[in-house]
Amino acid sequence: MLFFTQCFGAVLDLIHLRFQHYKAKRVFSAAGQLVCVVNPTHSLKYAPTRCAAAQTSTEQGILPPCHHHETVHDPQLVPCTCPLFSCPWEGHLEVVVSHLRQTHRINILQGAEIVFLATDMHLPAPTDWIIMHSCLGHQFLLVLRKQEKYEGHPQFFATMMLIGTPTQADNFTYRLELNRNQRRLKWEATPRSVLECVDSVISDGDCLVLNTSLAQLFSDNGSLAIGIAITTSKVHSAEAEM
Repeated sequence: MLFFTQCFGAVLDLIHLRFQHYKAKRVFSAAGQLVCVVNPTHSLKYAPTRCAAAQTSTEQGILPPCHHHETVHDPQLVPCTCPLFSCPWEGHLEVVVSHLRQTHRINILQGAEIVFLATDMHLPAPTDWIIMHSCLGHQFLLVLRKQEKYEGHPQFFATMMLIGTPTQADNFTYRLELNRNQRRLKWEATPRSVLECVDSVISDGDCLVLNTSLAQLFSDNGSLAIGIAITTSKVHSAEAEM
């Protein structure tokens, strides 16, 4: 009976996963798009990343404490870019992807257009849905965050970060699209570099912002499907032709 119960549970999980893929492909009719079901990362003790803490200290006029015994910080080192984790890791841009995959188990998809299916939208803030997107020879980090920017009023923030320098990020354009019930919502912008910190992008509002009612309008049974497309910017293409 125990063996039968375990096998039956695995079959139900597989059926549920296939059903979620079917719902996403039904919403986005483009054939051949990759669909990734992304589970939330929830933390009851939200610890801001070091870049956010440093930004807050600077705004308040408080400089980080200086300890003479500490080694000089290498400006080429990047702190961990995974939100909702107080991760002390630092490294060069070239190894950020391997750190995110091995330490934080973040999935990576390849392709110019994919569908990001975030589950369990009802969970309390703060909650993150994270995936890496490999496209056009570069890796991008998509972050969907549920956060209370004002007390008692959670909002959803979606942004695309390039795992590269700001100069490299200017060469691309990303588009996020919500499509359901004969309604369509698009956000198109230039991705920001992971060197600029996800927290600062969200606090500036330079991303796709949804209030709870709007998110529910586009969600399907607690899941939100977001179509993602990345292209090279027109300015970059023109320069390449010249």
